[in-house]
Amino acid sequence: MNVTRHSDDGFAAKLAKAAGGSSLLDPVIDERTRGIVDAVRARGDAALADLTEKFDGVRLAPADFAVSTAELMAASLAADDTLRAAIAEAHDNIATFARKSARKAWQNKNSHGAAVGEKFDPFQRVGIYIPGGTAPLVSTALMTVTLAAVAGCPEIVVATPPGKDGSVNPALLFAANTAGATQILKIGGAQAIAALALGTKTIRPVQKIFGPGNAYVVAAKRQLFGHVAVDLLPGPSEVLVLADDSANPKFVAADLLAQAEHGSGHERVWMVTTSGKLLKAVEKEIARQLPKLARRSYVEKALAANGWLVHVEDLDAAVELANRLAPEHCEIMTAHARDVAQRILTAGAIFLGDYSPTVLGDYVAGPSHVLPTGGAGRAFAGLTVDQFQRRTSIVEYGKGALKQALAAVQKFAAIEGLDAHGRSATIRADK
Repeated sequence: MNVTRHSDDGFAAKLAKAAGGSSLLDPVIDERTRGIVDAVRARGDAALADLTEKFDGVRLAPADFAVSTAELMAASLAADDTLRAAIAEAHDNIATFARKSARKAWQNKNSHGAAVGEKFDPFQRVGIYIPGGTAPLVSTALMTVTLAAVAGCPEIVVATPPGKDGSVNPALLFAANTAGATQILKIGGAQAIAALALGTKTIRPVQKIFGPGNAYVVAAKRQLFGHVAVDLLPGPSEVLVLADDSANPKFVAADLLAQAEHGSGHERVWMVTTSGKLLKAVEKEIARQLPKLARRSYVEKALAANGWLVHVEDLDAAVELANRLAPEHCEIMTAHARDVAQRILTAGAIFLGDYSPTVLGDYVAGPSHVLPTGGAGRAFAGLTVDQFQRRTSIVEYGKGALKQALAAVQKFAAIEGLDAHGRSATIRADK
C-alpha cells in the first residue's frame, strides 16, 4: 500500500498520484483496441475465431460461438441447491429493485391544452458483456440480464469469454439463463464488443451494449459509441472507504482487500481517514489478512500500483477528496454516516455504516453492481433498468390548442427566418 499524510511534504503531489492511474484513457490500450475493432470490422467471424484463439487459447468455429441448448441443460443439472438458492435470493432482490425504478408512460396537458407526454419502450435487441478471465462473474449475469428482462427486452444477447476447453462456467450459464438471456456467446474482450456493435455473418448487431469489463472492453465501448449505444464505462473495480476513529480497522482492511482481488491489476482502492491511529491499525490489518487470501498475488499487484491509505486533516477534506476521486464504491464508516453521505456527490454507490460492506452490493442487495469507474462517476450514474428503455416524447394538438400556440410559433419562425415552419402551423389554423 501507498501511504500519505496531510503533514507530509509533497502531500498535494501524492494526492494527485492517488487520483491518477485510471486505465480508462490509456493510449496504449486504446491503440491495441482499435486494431482489434478494425479486424472484426474487416474480417468478421474469421477475426473473432483468430482473436479468441489468441486471447482465450481455444479455436472455435463460428458455428460454435453460441452456447448450445445441451450446454444450458448440462449447466442446469450441475447447479446444486445452494447455488439455486443464492441465485434465486439475489435475482429476487435485483428484480424487485428494478421494477421499482422502471420508467412509466405519462401524459399531461400543456399551456395550450394539448396532450403531451412520454412513452418508454424496451430496446428490442441488447448486448450484455459478462467478464470471465480469472473469475467467472456469476453475479454480473444477474446484475445486468435481470434488468433487461424486467424492462421487457425481447432479445438479450450475452457475450462472455470461453475457457481453454471452449466451455463457459456452468454456474455463469445457469445464472444468465435464469435471469432471462436469450442467447449466450462464447466471445470475450474487445472483439466481443466489436461483434455486438458491428455485427458479423453469424452475429446480428444489437442496439445497445451493457456490462463491465477490463480496460480493453471499456476502450472498445468508447470507440464504438455511435455505431451502438452504450450504458456507461465500468472498468476495473474501485472502493473508497471514508472513515474516522469510530471505524473498525478489521472491516476497513477486509473491504480494501476484497476489491483488489479481481485480477486485472488496474483495481484502485483508497482509505481516506481523519484518524492517524486508524491508518496505522488498517496498515497492520492488511499485513495480517493478506497472507490468508487465495488470490494474494493479484491483491498485492493492485495494492502496490493503486492502493492508498490517506490521512487528511478533517472531515471536510475527506469529503472533498472523495468527490474528487469519484469512486465506484464509497463506504462511509464515520459518526453520522447518513449526514456525510449527503455530501458525497460523485460515487457510483454509497454503503453506510460498519455492516454494509461493498460485497453486499456486489452480490445480493438489489441495485446493480455495474457502476462507473476511473472518475467517470462525476458524469455517469450506475446501471439502472431505465437504461434498457427507449424514451419517446408524444405530442397531440387539436385545432383549438393549435390556435392557442399560433402566435408564439409565428414569432419564433419570423425571428429564425424559417417561414415554412410558421406556415405549416398557420395553414391548419386558416383551414
